[in-house]
Amino acid sequence: MKLLKTFSMVLFSISACLAYAGEKVIVYNWSEYIPEELLKQFTKETGIEVEYSVYESNEAMYAKIKLLGGGGYDIVVPSGYYISKMRQEGLLQVIDQSKLDNKRNLDSELLNKEYDPGNKYSIPYFWGSTGIGINSSEIPYESITAWKDLWDKKWANSLLLTDDVREVFHMALRQLGYSGNTTNEAEIKQAYELLKNLMPNVVAFNSDAPRMPFLAGDVNLGMIWNGEVSQAQSENKNIQYIYPKEGAIFWVDSFAIPAKAPNTANAHKFINFMLRPESAKACVEFVGYATANKSAVALLDKELRENKTIFPDSKTIANGEFHTDVGTATAIYEKYWELLKSGR
Repeated sequence: MKLLKTFSMVLFSISACLAYAGEKVIVYNWSEYIPEELLKQFTKETGIEVEYSVYESNEAMYAKIKLLGGGGYDIVVPSGYYISKMRQEGLLQVIDQSKLDNKRNLDSELLNKEYDPGNKYSIPYFWGSTGIGINSSEIPYESITAWKDLWDKKWANSLLLTDDVREVFHMALRQLGYSGNTTNEAEIKQAYELLKNLMPNVVAFNSDAPRMPFLAGDVNLGMIWNGEVSQAQSENKNIQYIYPKEGAIFWVDSFAIPAKAPNTANAHKFINFMLRPESAKACVEFVGYATANKSAVALLDKELRENKTIFPDSKTIANGEFHTDVGTATAIYEKYWELLKSGR
């Protein structure tokens, strides 16, 4: 009987191995957005290999998924306004909520947003902001308080901007008293005219790892994401973050499954694994952005929980603006973006 039981266990182990043999989940994500150890842990627990590749912007991710007709990848991590755009274009599939028992850990304040009512197509992962980065050892921290300060001629050929049309136009639109989500071409054109005056100050665009030029000493001022500053401070405490008076840009990045994902079941398993409080905690510690996982926040060290660069107060959030999908006005933004970058 004991021999029969042992033989049965061996057969079960072989069957389990065969079941997982060759199984994978193909993840397309922002660079440096999940710690490698966590990916290895997922594979160790499930036997599912993670094929991981990265992109530098929502635009690049969207173009790739569009080209592949909603296939090629199992997981993508768009910002909110791209969730809206992609679901409307049929590039995302409905997520089976019954397979995500760890969804209960999410902060309800970040659910059911206008870009995805009921979270049918997306599960929030990180939220954060775009503001001003400064090297306070080179520029007095108190001297920069607003987006408009970047237009000062003394910053000629020295500023870094994110390579993101909506973020760059947001700076100008807010100065003009408009919403960063406007669809009015006259307002967008005014923002373009204002941004033309900024271009002599711009030395580079970077949406890969914008902290690196700061750490290398190539730039001391410019646009940056709050998590990039959080990471930079582990090497240089003088790299600091400013929430501009006109209002920072806020965003939510979410897990989504492309419409023709080749490994849908594994995609759900991956998302559910990432929704564990312990997984989310590890991601905050690695990346430096605010997690959408409310249960994970309680696990963080007090110093991290109270870090205003990562977790801004409600007044700062209310003064800013979350980007939304601007629909057909995207083409208007793109038109003026190309004119701006080409120097016309």
